[in-house]
Amino acid sequence: MDNLEPKEVFEYFKEIAAIPHGSRNTKAISDYLTRFAKANDLKYRQDELGNVIIWKDGVGDKAVIIQGHMDMVCEKEPGCNKDLSVEGLDLYTDGDRLKAKGTTLGGDDGIAVAMTLSILESNDRDLPPIEAVFTVDEEIGMLGAAAIDVSDLKGRTMINIDSEQEGVFTVSCAGGVVAKAGIKVTYADTESNERLFKISVEGLIGGHSGIEIHKNRANAIVLLGRVLQKAYDEADIKIVDIYGGAKDNAIPVSAYAVVAVNTEKTEALKKAVAGIFSDISSEYATTDSNITIAVKETAKEGKEKTLTEESTDKVIYMLTCLPNGIQRMSPDVDGLVQTSLNMGILTQDKDGITLTFCVRSSVASEKDMLKRRLSQMMSAIGGGIEFEGDYPGWQYKVDSKLRDLMREVYITIYNEEPKIEAVHAGVECGFFADKLPGLDCVSIGPDLFEIHTCRESMDIPSVGRTYSLVTKTLKRIAKCK
Repeated sequence: MDNLEPKEVFEYFKEIAAIPHGSRNTKAISDYLTRFAKANDLKYRQDELGNVIIWKDGVGDKAVIIQGHMDMVCEKEPGCNKDLSVEGLDLYTDGDRLKAKGTTLGGDDGIAVAMTLSILESNDRDLPPIEAVFTVDEEIGMLGAAAIDVSDLKGRTMINIDSEQEGVFTVSCAGGVVAKAGIKVTYADTESNERLFKISVEGLIGGHSGIEIHKNRANAIVLLGRVLQKAYDEADIKIVDIYGGAKDNAIPVSAYAVVAVNTEKTEALKKAVAGIFSDISSEYATTDSNITIAVKETAKEGKEKTLTEESTDKVIYMLTCLPNGIQRMSPDVDGLVQTSLNMGILTQDKDGITLTFCVRSSVASEKDMLKRRLSQMMSAIGGGIEFEGDYPGWQYKVDSKLRDLMREVYITIYNEEPKIEAVHAGVECGFFADKLPGLDCVSIGPDLFEIHTCRESMDIPSVGRTYSLVTKTLKRIAKCK
């Protein structure tokens, strides 16, 4: 560690790594930052959650916000006895990689804190005024960024250091909200001439509903809806039990329904399922080649209840008519999903059926449109909808002076163009863009590998180049009139 460059950055990273700073355990690292501010005679503010803002004067009157989060994900490999709630990390180098013995490294986002402290301590007279913002609990829902008061920040230019791939400028992200669509159902006893069958949809690939939604993979709940619609049309089924998915932000890989069908129509049921399975297999042969859709008789355990025909019809409507997947691609960034939603969880209880969505958009008005659409569609069948965990997006800025300036600086360092991209997932920049109208922001970072795992590592030379990009950009900003 003593020979790593930039020396001052890695010295601060070493100090940070010695302090326990997992999510919800950030008081010690927050207090460390306030002690740093006091020791360097810098103005600071620490809020009740532990968010910290530190100010430093500089050249000119155009303040620049540098932002990162102070918490890390704490994971250990089997057999590691370290208590990460009270013990620091054991850092070591492996070639050009920095790692931690048996645990996560916390490069996400300790390297942002280290770089920023180095800038704040610097005696360089060519830097602009700095407003350094350190947030807590990013890894468990961006809680610090959601709550922080930024009314005393003057800067409207922000460099966020929380990306994991060198050479990539992130310039937009999606906002999101969880939507829970529910409908009350009525039940009736199964009839003596009815038999029960379990219809299952399995073998899907799934994936993250934000960053992998564009891959057009099958959604198990959506497919189950299609199968049930076909079975309802051709065999007059009634739903007994129905479940699917596990997380609102994950594309479901399996779903099933137990249905009741008249004995005389069991063959029609099997034929309907086989037919729709053939269609679906053909449609998804490229993206989900291992889909299986099975129908198997299951024994009655007693006097089972079925949804009435009317309730069954409404549930199938929810599964087949409510929107899912990409709703609009960005007109400004090639290949970027601008607005989408994921039909993620399907549950049932004695009172009703609930379908949970993760709604995302980098444009607030489009997210609101989808919320309204879901509400109206559920209202049409006598259902309702609840929204929770709403967080803002970060809309692509066509005329970003910061992006253009950083691109120029990047080319001088790397002799190549940076990659400009947007992510269809939430990042802290969305909260700051929402709270600071007109904010011009770019997110960057050095190469980090296998973050959030005990195999996490950080590329040492990449840190130096990224730090150079930040400091040279700051100097260019200071010179701008």
